[in-house]
Amino acid sequence: METTPVQTTAARAAGWVAPLCWIAVLLDGFDLVVVGTVVPTLQEPDEWALSGTGTTFVITIGLVGMMIGALTIGTLTDLIGRRRALIGAVAAFSLLTLACAFAPNEYVFGVLRFLAGLGLGGCLPTAIAMVNEFSRSGRSGRATTTIMTGYHVGAVMTAALAIVVIPNLGWQWMFVIGALPAVVLVPLMIARLPESASWLVAHGRRAEAEDVARRHGLTLEDPAAPVAEHAGEGAAATVRTLFTSGYVRNTVVIGVTSFMGLLLVYGLNNWLPTIMREAEYELGDALAFLLVLNVGAIVGLLVAGTVADRIGARAAGVTWFAGAAVFLALLSIRLPIGGIYAMVFLTGCFVFSAQVLVYAFVSANHPPQVRATALGWSAGAGRIGAIVGPTITGALFAAGNAFPGGFYLFAVVGALGATAFSLARRRDGVTAS
Repeated sequence: METTPVQTTAARAAGWVAPLCWIAVLLDGFDLVVVGTVVPTLQEPDEWALSGTGTTFVITIGLVGMMIGALTIGTLTDLIGRRRALIGAVAAFSLLTLACAFAPNEYVFGVLRFLAGLGLGGCLPTAIAMVNEFSRSGRSGRATTTIMTGYHVGAVMTAALAIVVIPNLGWQWMFVIGALPAVVLVPLMIARLPESASWLVAHGRRAEAEDVARRHGLTLEDPAAPVAEHAGEGAAATVRTLFTSGYVRNTVVIGVTSFMGLLLVYGLNNWLPTIMREAEYELGDALAFLLVLNVGAIVGLLVAGTVADRIGARAAGVTWFAGAAVFLALLSIRLPIGGIYAMVFLTGCFVFSAQVLVYAFVSANHPPQVRATALGWSAGAGRIGAIVGPTITGALFAAGNAFPGGFYLFAVVGALGATAFSLARRRDGVTAS
């Protein structure tokens, strides 16, 4: 059969899904560490002279925005579509990130960080849902961990940029550089990003969904229940589904696990340079530790996805949380510089993949009409941990016990995450695509 120009264009568009979502997640990864890289500079007397309380404020206020964004935009994504939600989230947080470069003080900076967080919070669950729905059945673990390598590539690039940019150009340029990719990314998304077939069929647009699924070689999913006609009813019904008898156990357990996972992710990325400075390492080494931590995350993700597709995301996640607990405890030991770099690398391999495996489990165990909502609520519960982690670590820093006390705290959190994840139940008959 002859291929029409329209079909050819659509097929090319599908090939853009993974790379465009990967870049969107990369920008989220930039935001993961950018505040941690500029805080030591903002604490200096000739800048804002941030106190321990001020540091905690500028770190956590953005996380509050991310929590609200994850809870609301995740649900909105299941109503208005993956495509529109992702484009809107990327455009919003990029503009507000640029505005951070012009903040005159910590209070304006905090407000802008909060507003940027609203978009950032919705970006991650939306991108994960879309990539999973364009992946082949049985590859949910690999699809999720692969897309999340973008998160840590962004973090690595940001840590590396900070070493060069902050001393030579000033901290403001970190936010200018972080906003620039959206100038290309948003127009490309508008032109090339297709809508998810799973979302289309869940909203009664079956003919369009079948066409998308056929062109992209996907198995079309059927929603477990129809979607309400009105947006308000749809949002309430979608959220209520997560707390029905078939889902409530996993909703609670995954919420607790995500709380522990993102407490580790944000606690480490925001405070690791400061903790290492307290341990009397030089500033250059402290920033380099952040880079090595996220290089380890990328390696860990590449391994974790393959393992998850073989033994299941839950079993792999429990293993990764337990490994994170072990290496976090070992970071409390003073080692020669080469040894501490190796330990930070191994910690990164386990800590970040553990939380990503939670997302892989959620994606593979929820039907399409509630998948983005489930991912959003998982991320939203995790963002509470993301707020608590830096806050507790900030209190330890103010008390002069961030090292080694912070690493002891993180090790306990890793063990609790492993325990909580082990209680999750796999749902048969639900696949990512």
